[in-house]
Amino acid sequence: MATLLRTPQALPEPPSLPVNVEAEKALLGALLIENRLLEELGVPLEEQHFAEPLHGRIFAQIRRLADQNMLASPVTLKPLFAADPVLAELGGQAYLDGLTEDPAVVLLARDCARQIHDLALLRALIRVGTDLVNRAADTSQAISPRAQIEEAEQELFRIADLGDVAGGAQPFHAAAARAIRMIDQAKRSGGSISGITTGFTGLNRTLGGLQRSDLVVLAGRPAMGKTALATNIAFNAAWRHALDREEERDSGTGAPVAFFSLEMSADQLAARILAQRAQLNSERLRKGEISQEEFNRLARAADELQHLPLIIDDTPALTVAGLRTRARRLRRQRNIGMVVVDYLQLLQGTSRQADGSRVQEISEITRGLKTLAKELDVPVLALSQLSRQVEARPDKRPQLADLRESGTIEQDADIVLFVFREEYYHAQKRPSDPASDDYRKWQEEEYRLRGLAEVIVGKNRHGSTRIIDMVFMSEFASFGDAAEEA
Repeated sequence: MATLLRTPQALPEPPSLPVNVEAEKALLGALLIENRLLEELGVPLEEQHFAEPLHGRIFAQIRRLADQNMLASPVTLKPLFAADPVLAELGGQAYLDGLTEDPAVVLLARDCARQIHDLALLRALIRVGTDLVNRAADTSQAISPRAQIEEAEQELFRIADLGDVAGGAQPFHAAAARAIRMIDQAKRSGGSISGITTGFTGLNRTLGGLQRSDLVVLAGRPAMGKTALATNIAFNAAWRHALDREEERDSGTGAPVAFFSLEMSADQLAARILAQRAQLNSERLRKGEISQEEFNRLARAADELQHLPLIIDDTPALTVAGLRTRARRLRRQRNIGMVVVDYLQLLQGTSRQADGSRVQEISEITRGLKTLAKELDVPVLALSQLSRQVEARPDKRPQLADLRESGTIEQDADIVLFVFREEYYHAQKRPSDPASDDYRKWQEEEYRLRGLAEVIVGKNRHGSTRIIDMVFMSEFASFGDAAEEA
């Protein structure tokens, strides 16, 4: 049977762009009659928002004159447009005079400005959609659907950001009101937490919780437990939010969390969280060496956590731009209040090249994460590796200079935390002769260090630096408060 080849359908014609030239003329007339309306439009209107380029140029000149404390009127605009061919074709000075013929347009200024702004966003959406269709239909270039989707999402969020009138310059009283709310939250929480809880008394007391818009870097050498600590913090913040929701209150210290795991799979991370919650040995759990009673505990933990607001994204080889796109989407869809990245060095820059500098790439990544924290107004907790020079020192406690590959990690981070477990390094010094005095001394020290951990606050933009004693339960891959911090 002959195969019937279906003729591809032609691409649809792009729709006509939504414009309202009369609204643009009315707004310009209102501004020329009453210049002070520029400060009362209610939307961040720019020259490019006008569909008619001439109107955009007139608006820009009105604002420029007003910024110079000069009167903007058809008369003062005349010399500025003496050589404008478009205005000359429309009648020149008569066109400018005609904009102010109806004084009633002053009452329409805010509504016209809003409509001009909204129509500009709709035109931008149409352009993005049309470009997306054309690129998707063009197979003459390398086909990369995921890259096209990410770029389209970035454009859509850029348009959404343009439509958001929040942010930017703001009066002191607005910023002061938010500061008062933050201080009140810390007071209601017992005088220690003004941000998102870490779940650890010592950390909360030192940092006041994880502050919104902060980039927090958690660094350590391999096997120090930085992923375990980050997982604990993410769980504690999400669990606090779940409890608040269940009790129908808002402590302000919990938040839905987005965990970007570039090293471990979502299944592995979930298994670790379940093991911590059920207090089961994570290694035995991984091997399936658990009793029926332990399995039942695991099942109860899974049921208890089924509504935990912790979203895990284990996409490999993620770019910092891709991560920001996904985080923005989760902010809008799930209202996430915290982002965790495990770990920073596994991210890729957006313009990575074979001959590019890795230091420059890491700089781009840390700047991107800091921008994300400010843009979403959430704490971003990013894990980082440390350089091997730590191992060459007698005192293995990490320092800021040990941050791997780029000093910009230290510069861009608001807070830098180091995880250190002397127990790990002491185990490597074990004497070979169990009957020797050296072995006995080593064993005494081993007992003293067992389960002890330190979180070193190496940088704190909001307060002091210090060493926080903690407990590390290796069988559960879990941290806890030390006795003196409880």
